[in-house]
Amino acid sequence: MASDSTLPPSYSAAYALPDTSVRRRRLAGYALALTAGSLWGMTGPISEALYKQGADITEIGFWRVLLAVLGFAVYGCFRPALFRIDRRGLLVIGLGGGALVALFEVAFQHAISNLGVAAAVTLLYTAPVMITLLAGPLLKERVTAVRVLLALVVLAGVAMTVFGAQGAKPAWNAVGIVGGMVAAVSYAGTTLLARYAVPRYGSLRMLFWELVGGTLLLAVLLPLVGRPFLPGGRFPEWMHATQPWVYIVALGISTVVLANFAFFGATKRIDAAPTAVGASCEPVVGSIAALALFGQNLTPLGWTGLALVVSGVVTGYLREARETPEPVLEPPRP
Repeated sequence: MASDSTLPPSYSAAYALPDTSVRRRRLAGYALALTAGSLWGMTGPISEALYKQGADITEIGFWRVLLAVLGFAVYGCFRPALFRIDRRGLLVIGLGGGALVALFEVAFQHAISNLGVAAAVTLLYTAPVMITLLAGPLLKERVTAVRVLLALVVLAGVAMTVFGAQGAKPAWNAVGIVGGMVAAVSYAGTTLLARYAVPRYGSLRMLFWELVGGTLLLAVLLPLVGRPFLPGGRFPEWMHATQPWVYIVALGISTVVLANFAFFGATKRIDAAPTAVGASCEPVVGSIAALALFGQNLTPLGWTGLALVVSGVVTGYLREARETPEPVLEPPRP
């Protein structure tokens, strides 16, 4: 989307959306960010069911992404425009976005294996703070004290929620901390990249080429770090049963395709900072799902953290919604 400085003087008056349309656009963005976080929140419970079937966490990450790519490829047979992308988009999304996807998968798995889930998730959710601070210089978004404070409040709530889960024990070491922080940087980078690329290339094309690049890089990287997706060059035992494939497909559809569609749709409508803060409802949904499905209760610390996340997200969105919306420029369709 072009900026005001590149448009003729009459452009803003002719194509700026009215305040009511901008508010509806914001509301849709908030709802999509929350939807993305909610869908990502199902990753833990579904993955836990897969672990009980004998699946390895790295194998799960690779196969759910690969299945999403194959599903998109089938869709592209009926919508060939999905495959069309210019050289710049291929480099930025396929190579850059794919590298972020692959880096996230490898780094986050090392964080989980060295720190445990609670500490790994806590480090991951330093990403909204990074996004809030970096969105200013990189995307020219507003960096306000309130946005930074709310990102910190949500981070504190996430930490309390995950450490307040039943059986959660912190276990810090250098490898795990580096892995967790690299995963957070990858998450932040993907969010900022989506804020730039989705308005230019669309959610479908962004997601497809990012996943293609990520899958190819994971196929190379995982064996190098000693976590092959085909141990011993053969399909693992758990893949010979039907039920694990049901879980893998559910992960691919919900936590990869639908969640990323929602997340990219949010980045198209609202700033990167409120998008990341809204998606921080992930551990809240995951904790509630774990309680409902596996009876994994929260301690008082966990329930306090859950309330803090919810209040931080709600406060942030109410404050953003009360502000006078800036005009959104919509160029005429050819």
